[in-house]
Amino acid sequence: MHCPFCSHPETKVIDSRLTGEGRQVRRRRECLRCNERYTTFETAELVMPRLVKRDRSREPFDETKLRNGMVRALERRPVSAEAIEESITRIIHAMQTLGEREVASRVLGEMVMEELRALDEVAYVRFASVYRRFQDVTEFQQEIERLRDATDEDRRRNQLSLLPDDRK
Repeated sequence: MHCPFCSHPETKVIDSRLTGEGRQVRRRRECLRCNERYTTFETAELVMPRLVKRDRSREPFDETKLRNGMVRALERRPVSAEAIEESITRIIHAMQTLGEREVASRVLGEMVMEELRALDEVAYVRFASVYRRFQDVTEFQQEIERLRDATDEDRRRNQLSLLPDDRK
């Protein structure tokens, strides 16, 4: 890094520490020529993949569109703003760690639906109805049945058995 005061190419790091919840490194530097000190911040630059839409068009990932869609589905539901932001952060992290330059928008939609299912079932059905383009009430009923069956299965899986295990 060049010194911002004299443009000398050689500096030394005096101190380094994590900041920004561990997402950034703060470095205190000193120029080897003019001895001026300054601070730099280092962050990982992770590129978000482009989304390939159903019609094969491509567009950049837009965090604002993601947030608006989730907030719209969660409108008037008892979910905190912090929980919504945590979900958005998980989705963004998952998109970054895919390591792909392009991702089908369907993949993002499935991630959003999983997060909404965990946050609020009503919001999940709202989002799914638009995302999957429900045409009639029957499709709503089918989705609610799938959700109910999955919820029942999760409850059974997490429930402790009342009977002793005879497999020993």
